[in-house]
Amino acid sequence: MPYEPPPELAALSLSELADAVAARRLPALDTWTPPHTGPSHMRIAADGTWFHEGGKITRPAMVRAFSSLLTRDAAGQHWLVTPSEKLSIDVDDAAFIATDMEVRTEANGRPVIAFRLNTDDVILAGPDHPLRAAGTSDVPAFYLSVRHGTEARLNRSTYGQLIDHALGLSDPEALAAESMGARFALIPA
Repeated sequence: MPYEPPPELAALSLSELADAVAARRLPALDTWTPPHTGPSHMRIAADGTWFHEGGKITRPAMVRAFSSLLTRDAAGQHWLVTPSEKLSIDVDDAAFIATDMEVRTEANGRPVIAFRLNTDDVILAGPDHPLRAAGTSDVPAFYLSVRHGTEARLNRSTYGQLIDHALGLSDPEALAAESMGARFALIPA
């Protein structure tokens, strides 16, 4: 069956965004203790392109499947984890790319910022998925916590959307955004 991409974030209501997040059933990587560790011969480039032994992985379904098995340890090493193996994977910058964002308002008036990743995952920024600003004020980089220690880097158009949203809410000198009750500074330290 051919893959049908999900609708654009702007077309989804807040409840549909929440349903999209809940519909993504991911393996319980934290409960697995694989006996074998080794290299995967895989790399994720800074633009989100996946490679295996130097060749580009062109099937989006394979990238989505592999991405559901990703973790990152405290030392910053990324791993592909299965019940029987834990394989290292080289990641040039972040394991995911945030390719779109949309802001919705909860019934209680709190904003919710939803991000779509290059793997079609939908992540709602908040206490469990914080945003962080890195880089410099001249060359900023924005990251969203995804799962199991992994992050998504916001691509240029997405961080442009985020900055436009934040400028409409706060003083440019104290640029910040709020989502699900959490406040995120958007000026690199």
